[in-house]
Amino acid sequence: MSELLDLSTAQAAQSVRAGDLSPAELLSAYREQAEADELGAFLWLPEEPLGVMGTAADAPLAGVPLAVKDIFCVEGVPTTAASRILEGYRPPYTATAVERLAAAGAPMLGKTNMDEFAMGSSNENSAYEPVRNPWSPDRVPGGSSGGSAAAVAGGLAPWSIGTDTGGSIRQPASLCGLVGLKPTYGAVSRYGMIAFASSLDQCGPITRDVTDAALLLRHLVAGGRDPCDSTSVDFPQEIELPSSEDLGGLRVGVVPELSDAATIDAGVKTVFDATLERIEELGGGVEQISLPHSEHGLSAYYVLAPAEASANLSRYDGVRFGLRSGDGDLLSLYERTRADGFGDEVKRRIMLGTYALSSGYYEAYYGRAQRVRTKIAEDFRAAFERVDLVVTPTSPSVAFRLGERTADPMAMYMSDYCTVPMSLAGLPAISIPAGLSEGLPVGFQITGPAFSENRLLAAAHALEQAIGFDSSPARGKAGAPAR
Repeated sequence: MSELLDLSTAQAAQSVRAGDLSPAELLSAYREQAEADELGAFLWLPEEPLGVMGTAADAPLAGVPLAVKDIFCVEGVPTTAASRILEGYRPPYTATAVERLAAAGAPMLGKTNMDEFAMGSSNENSAYEPVRNPWSPDRVPGGSSGGSAAAVAGGLAPWSIGTDTGGSIRQPASLCGLVGLKPTYGAVSRYGMIAFASSLDQCGPITRDVTDAALLLRHLVAGGRDPCDSTSVDFPQEIELPSSEDLGGLRVGVVPELSDAATIDAGVKTVFDATLERIEELGGGVEQISLPHSEHGLSAYYVLAPAEASANLSRYDGVRFGLRSGDGDLLSLYERTRADGFGDEVKRRIMLGTYALSSGYYEAYYGRAQRVRTKIAEDFRAAFERVDLVVTPTSPSVAFRLGERTADPMAMYMSDYCTVPMSLAGLPAISIPAGLSEGLPVGFQITGPAFSENRLLAAAHALEQAIGFDSSPARGKAGAPAR
């Protein structure tokens, strides 16, 4: 069992194709692990295996089971976005991302826990229970895709998909010692993803290594533009499985605004600086660049994202689906249902967003934030005229303790300081584990121009091979400091 669970997804798929392992055996092994979940990573597991297992061995993903964030609709399966307001909801359709991966041979293992409606950076905002970090169960796994990250890091699932609005794939991947990739906005269909902020939300993989991330992304984008999603586009090339082992000729830009000692913990900064040295050892050139408006990214994000959430979440009114509270007049029904159904963080963001969109304040807040967003995108375009890739820490700190930041929303929001600018610009970014600080994983973020995923994956793979990080919490801690 242990040897089977230690296989990377690519290795497991190869074993299935070679006839050394059956899809049913693989699914059974991970199902047993998921049923014993003590991390709070899963919200739902099927009674019977999902997916067509008979042909899985011949499929590209060979029956390797997939953990799916509970923000993706799956026909007939409870889908709550970790909110009481959607308790008992079973969608009549399946998200395109889940559908494409199932068609490629990845059956769904179960639905993973998350921050309610993807609003959070610690996975403590779930209406059901917080998720715990496999590296240290008294610490958070990051959010909002914390359940997806904890499931993979804890050996409960071989890989998973999450969603990234301001860093919700990359940040939990960083805190859990995994690879997390946010694709270019529009590269992966959002159809069937319960919306938080529609101009920012993106689906992406959370995996143990870069090769697995590339394999999953290949099938997420392979179907091309989704006619059900007006924001999706055809990906311009096939996703390649990376094999690079050096960075010869690559120009890498370091952003002082997102990596200086004033904003980044000392241990994280030490690992970041050591990784820059690795890049130079692999033949890459490192130079300092500037993204002058990036320091305003967090402020702009927490106007724009709540504004979009305010509009998107207006549909939860107790009439059409989900929870219904109260028997009085229509206004009382709306008020009681939303008061009972939404958690504190969701209410906070709805109020912020509604205020920013209100008459007399729209231009002062929402309009100004949109202009900052444009300036950040222009900064990145200018940077990519000088360098091929931009690098920063993924998270300013390692995983913090459960409850440590719940009373201070601003401290919690700072968790996304390094990831939000890329989301506002719609750019692809990947986080890879680069080492340990305080015995906990530190993520290294690499960003490229739109649709440069193949270049990102190649660079991340070369760096990953040089670092040699062990994503298993038990082995990784025992071998600290990571190589």
